[in-house]
Amino acid sequence: MRLPRDVSGFELIKALQKLNYKPVRQKGSHVVLVNNSGKMVVVPLHKRLKTGLLKAIMREVDITTAELLELLDDP
Repeated sequence: MRLPRDVSGFELIKALQKLNYKPVRQKGSHVVLVNNSGKMVVVPLHKRLKTGLLKAIMREVDITTAELLELLDDP
């Protein structure tokens, strides 16, 4: 399964919110999200996230490409 190439920071934040990550603060274009257990992830508000950055964030939150695609497709 291929990683999507046109995911924006805003879209990724919406997808992570479905996994109970909540934005707690923002400095410039970087939003810090925290989940219920205190795990933190930083997402930049870029128009298009580069593949390496997207993969790194996916590793941090421990999701697969299939799970990400499902989260992005859910309304």
